[in-house]
Amino acid sequence: MMDWILSQPFWLAAAFLTCVAAFRSQATYWLGRGIRAGVVKTQWARRFETEKSQRVINALQKWGWPLIPVSFLTIGFQTSVQLTAGLIGWRWPRYTLAAAIGWILWGCAYAAGGLAIFLGLVALAARSWWLVLLAVLVVAAVIVAVVLTRRRHKAAAEEEACPSTPVGV
Repeated sequence: MMDWILSQPFWLAAAFLTCVAAFRSQATYWLGRGIRAGVVKTQWARRFETEKSQRVINALQKWGWPLIPVSFLTIGFQTSVQLTAGLIGWRWPRYTLAAAIGWILWGCAYAAGGLAIFLGLVALAARSWWLVLLAVLVVAAVIVAVVLTRRRHKAAAEEEACPSTPVGV
């Protein structure tokens, strides 16, 4: 299948991958709607009240519909956003309009090189799995460093805005 995609002109590969993204995100969204209609109204509801779910719900409520297309440029967060949009009951037309932008972004990104990067990692893993592990660890370290730096800056800004000791003491 990948050979077929890579052998196609860009526009055809992008169109095909855009359709893949559309089918996948719609299935995930409707899975969320189904869960909302059934499971969430039962004793199983607390199993879906995880920290990750709350982060995604808060982000969707804070950032609104722009988060949906942007999520297509992420790995892992994308599925959480699509599922959560269904779980919290976003209206289908609004969700679909926002997701359509993400479908196109995802299709073009993968057609332009995303698949080549993936295939490169697979080929690298076949020759030397430890290099792939090293690459993943480097990316993880960069992400951790960025997150920790942002948390420190946020904490420092909050401390400046609301010092712990009263002024003049």
